[in-house]
Amino acid sequence: MAFISIVYPARDGARFDHDYYAQTHIRMVREALAETGLLDARVYRGVSALDGGPAPFVAMAHLTFRDEAAMRACLDSPVAPALHADVANFTDIAPVIEIYAAG
Repeated sequence: MAFISIVYPARDGARFDHDYYAQTHIRMVREALAETGLLDARVYRGVSALDGGPAPFVAMAHLTFRDEAAMRACLDSPVAPALHADVANFTDIAPVIEIYAAG
């Protein structure tokens, strides 16, 4: 399996539409990338830091792929630019994206 995490760092004055992200954007991601090898897409809303302070991230998503080849195929998919362009519809935060493997 291969994984991508997308996190949106919290910052003062940032705009983030959680409803659009969870109900529209992630649905688009699932539909667009399922045939290429996306197995799962999970969304999380930042609640707080461990010490009870403000959450360091507004939201995050974890995408799970069948394997690295499937992940690369999704990243290179013709629909990828449209998915990236949709980010402006729910936030003005530049996401931090990390690719990783289990183990």
